[in-house]
Amino acid sequence: MPRLIRKLLPAALLALATVPLACAAASSPPPARLLSRLALGGPGGWDYLAFDAPSRHLFVSRGDRVLVIDVDAGKQIGTIANTAGVHGIAFANDLHRGFVSDGRSASVTVFDLASLKTVATITGTGQNPDAILYDSASHHVLTFNGRSASASVIDPAKQAVIGSIALPGKPEFAVADGAGHVYVNIEDKAELVQLDSIHDKVLQVWSLAPCASPTGLALDNAHHRLFSVCDNRTMAVLDAVDGHHVADVPIGDGPDGVVFDPAEAMIYSANGESGTVTAVHEDDPDHYRVTATIPTQASARTLALDPKLHRLYLSAARLGATRQANGRRTIEPDSFAVLTVGRP
Repeated sequence: MPRLIRKLLPAALLALATVPLACAAASSPPPARLLSRLALGGPGGWDYLAFDAPSRHLFVSRGDRVLVIDVDAGKQIGTIANTAGVHGIAFANDLHRGFVSDGRSASVTVFDLASLKTVATITGTGQNPDAILYDSASHHVLTFNGRSASASVIDPAKQAVIGSIALPGKPEFAVADGAGHVYVNIEDKAELVQLDSIHDKVLQVWSLAPCASPTGLALDNAHHRLFSVCDNRTMAVLDAVDGHHVADVPIGDGPDGVVFDPAEAMIYSANGESGTVTAVHEDDPDHYRVTATIPTQASARTLALDPKLHRLYLSAARLGATRQANGRRTIEPDSFAVLTVGRP
């Protein structure tokens, strides 16, 4: 090999080796951040949000009503009234119906997804129905009743409660796999329950230790992984088939909601005390790593995912300096808003 080529070859090879790295850096997407606040104001507390992907409507619980937001237009387009103590919202797109858990009245409000008009009120659930879901395998709606330690089973066709499932403690959030299994966190026992939604019975009860007070729950259905967020700054990952403990991931303070974005293999925990979202990447079904801690706002503890734009929506309000009788900080009047987190 000629001497000049021998001298130039190492430099040329080094330059070629750095080209893919430079291209990768240039093509890396920007990190997610707080993009906007939609001021909604008004009185009342809040709990869950739910995103209806076909209509691109965001449903926001708000004390005694549900606010309906067109996320593309960035404005409120409707209200579902008379939902006293509302906690959660569920959708049955095959039935063109939505369902709201009315905690104070032990009932469920049924509304039309197109018109947003209330079509029925189903009474007779357990006390303080909190989380609610539609199970596509059984075509039933389930409410998870905080003060009754039970799940109520509703037949939407009959618009009636048709059964009840006793649970080992206070239920929090729940998810369904669409194949006859429903999973629910048990907050006061730090457990996770697997239900048979076809036969309305408990199949398994799994420990979430060292998790404390699990609230939000999400599911990676393809890889059979459950994500429970807990008060001790921990997200517990369990196997959805046999309940074995897979991993623990650090998150922020005061989580109440968690979502999984399968297209990007990302889990997001909303941490209301910290005022952050913890972004966790699923490297494979057994390995997880925190990729970002995204500032949001103190009180933003629940969230919903827009799977098309890979954006998160969170409810929040400005906290006052004083505390209520229950120890929670007061809310500044008319400060309620929906936050949008995502990539620009």
